[in-house]
Amino acid sequence: MKRSNFWSWVWFILGVIYFLTPLIATLNFSLRMKKGVLSLMAYEKVFQDPAFVKAFVFSAEMALFTILVSIILIVPTAYWVQLRLPRIRPLIDLITMLPFVIPAVVLVFGLIRTYGRPPLQLTASPFLLVMAYVVLGLPYMYRAVDNGLRAMDVRALTEAAQSLGASWFTIIVRIILPNLRSALLSGMFLTFAIVIGELTIASLLAWPALGPYMALLGQNRAYEPAALAIMSFALTWAAIGLIQLIGRGAPGQAGTQVGGAH
Repeated sequence: MKRSNFWSWVWFILGVIYFLTPLIATLNFSLRMKKGVLSLMAYEKVFQDPAFVKAFVFSAEMALFTILVSIILIVPTAYWVQLRLPRIRPLIDLITMLPFVIPAVVLVFGLIRTYGRPPLQLTASPFLLVMAYVVLGLPYMYRAVDNGLRAMDVRALTEAAQSLGASWFTIIVRIILPNLRSALLSGMFLTFAIVIGELTIASLLAWPALGPYMALLGQNRAYEPAALAIMSFALTWAAIGLIQLIGRGAPGQAGTQVGGAH
């Protein structure tokens, strides 16, 4: 046992060194824009660039809309499959896994061919971009919601709520969603990260998102892309910390949720 623990710590430390070494090197490089001294000039340049602010705000807005649409589409679907249609679960699982095997470039060209001409000409609308992002985030959001539903007794909660006169809308909004808080947070974070860093779809649909901005910046600058990489990493860890902080408490008790629905 002692020898096993020793080697576990050895591999853990090697893994930490493997992942932290490039990050430390990138951070050190991003601080050397001013020759001979360590400074935050690269970060200042990024924040002072109007194109960065525009790209980040646009991507954040698209991420929020994507999360909202994903919740509206996925939560009722996963809930109904869990409650009434368990036999089609393998089919739903297969459909939600398709974004893993269909490249983003194939998806975006299919969208352009389908929605680039009348009567459904949507290539100039951000709605098409949001729906493409919903497809990209489908495996992560659906899996998170499905796992959250499996962790609760959906049938018992539904029957109890119906016995108190709750409608289907009330059951989903006031009972299912509160009990899915931690699962939804995980899916929302993954979806947000995908949208913020996505390059192919936003670039081919010609939208000023953060991914194309970072790619263009990497072709023309040296220190600013390194600063952006560190900022993206910090944003990711901040989101993870927020998820842990919010999800630390237990989601509402089933009995309380059902009573409140009445």
